[in-house]
Amino acid sequence: MKLTIVAVILIALAAGVAGAVIYGVSRWQAKNDDFRAKLETARISITPTTYDAREIEGLPLPVQRYFRAVLQDGQPIVAVVRLSQQGQFRISEAEDSWRPFEATQMITTCPPGFDWDARVKMAPGVKVFVQDAYGAGTGILHAAVLGLVTVAAMRGTPEMAQGELMRYLAEGPWYPTALLPSQGVRWEAIDDSSARATLTDGDVSVSIEFCFDEEGLITTARSQSRYRAVDGVLQPTPWQGRFSAYANRAGMRIPLEGEVEWQLPDGPLPYWRGRITEIDYQWAQ
Repeated sequence: MKLTIVAVILIALAAGVAGAVIYGVSRWQAKNDDFRAKLETARISITPTTYDAREIEGLPLPVQRYFRAVLQDGQPIVAVVRLSQQGQFRISEAEDSWRPFEATQMITTCPPGFDWDARVKMAPGVKVFVQDAYGAGTGILHAAVLGLVTVAAMRGTPEMAQGELMRYLAEGPWYPTALLPSQGVRWEAIDDSSARATLTDGDVSVSIEFCFDEEGLITTARSQSRYRAVDGVLQPTPWQGRFSAYANRAGMRIPLEGEVEWQLPDGPLPYWRGRITEIDYQWAQ
């Protein structure tokens, strides 16, 4: 009898935990679905709807080489991107703190917006859900264990908006038509292998320095001042992302792998390594 009672209690506890997990996943998914629906609703018409190679005349030479390397004349302009990723995420400065993650991301280009929805595996059966997002001039970072217990929540500040719009611009090599001048990006020459891109969305304006290789492909995106959360406080910190493994997707050459790091006084702190496993595009009409 005692064993039976214990078994019933354990089953009840397990059922309660399972129910909580299902509830957490459901609530988190509903929140992200709602955010993505708002990104869709906010979309506006894009013009032009196709790339005209004459548009890049007069741009800095490395930028011209880049567009010639990744786009063909007549390429449809990207309106929406949906992609999946796998990789590792570093949860602290300790070298052994890398954890595997899987994520999906939706990006809209007009106006700029994105929603990155990730699951970071902390231990068997335990994942931290992470939303990193930008829309309507607002930046969002929310992390919660199993989607239930919040461990980080930041949104609505000018610093968050700037940091998230900077991420959107830095990830432009995944949707290269969004980096065209006709799509709102202003380019300035730096030298023969780098140029500065600036994008403004409402009251938010950001710049990224892109570096190009001999083929004209973007290898690095960096900023001397992207906001980093330190003990709950956002501090401007040098930052960079590196791109590699270019491949043809939907008529464009895009990088499929990358790594992101903070550049601290005592050396670089990589915190994201990943690759795109699937990517689909919706075109301007």
